[in-house]
Amino acid sequence: MAYAYLFKYIIIGDTGVGKSCLLLQFTDKRFQPVHDLTIGVEFGARMITIDGKQIKLQIWDTAGQESFRSITRSYYRGAAGALLVYDITSTRENTLKIVIGLSLMFRRDTFNHLTTWLEDARQHSNSNMVIMLIGNKSDLESRREVKKEEGEAFAREHGLIFMETSAKTASNVEEAFINTAKEIYEKIQEGVFDINNEANGIKIGPQHAATNATHAGSQGGQQAGGGCC
Repeated sequence: MAYAYLFKYIIIGDTGVGKSCLLLQFTDKRFQPVHDLTIGVEFGARMITIDGKQIKLQIWDTAGQESFRSITRSYYRGAAGALLVYDITSTRENTLKIVIGLSLMFRRDTFNHLTTWLEDARQHSNSNMVIMLIGNKSDLESRREVKKEEGEAFAREHGLIFMETSAKTASNVEEAFINTAKEIYEKIQEGVFDINNEANGIKIGPQHAATNATHAGSQGGQQAGGGCC
């Protein structure tokens, strides 16, 4: 199917936060409760419509392990949008409970590591890349460790868009991907992105080229017709 633009996305964040599940829910509308760890990168794509135009999203899901960080960095450079994901429960299999006196404390690694991920993304990407902060697993409210207000505060401080999602119930999954695309599209309209430079993660599609050609042909016909009098 012809599209006006192609936007490249990258999904980043710690292992186990649900990056692959978010991608699968968005592209295939299904949830896979048991998912192997991503090795390197995985890929998905889907068409959406913004302002009457077909937009193709090309999405790269990256491994969260430190050992694959160099591979992840290579994908930042060609991305127009990034979904930075953390787990609102922060209760992965390797999560430890630390007892100090009478207080029981839980590690909040996936949220605490956001600053590192964000610094890495901004260092290796183009300065106009749109970043959506996502607190995933909102369906596990009873196991919540990171308050929604904390995510909102982090997003405000760093100039990010923010949303909580559930890959399991599909809550806000569509909105997360589409709202990121809307922000990119708005930047194109404002002239922030150089759409002729594919290094920015945006590619002009055949639909956009055909529209411009038709518009140019129409103008040319009008000018030619006007010259006869």
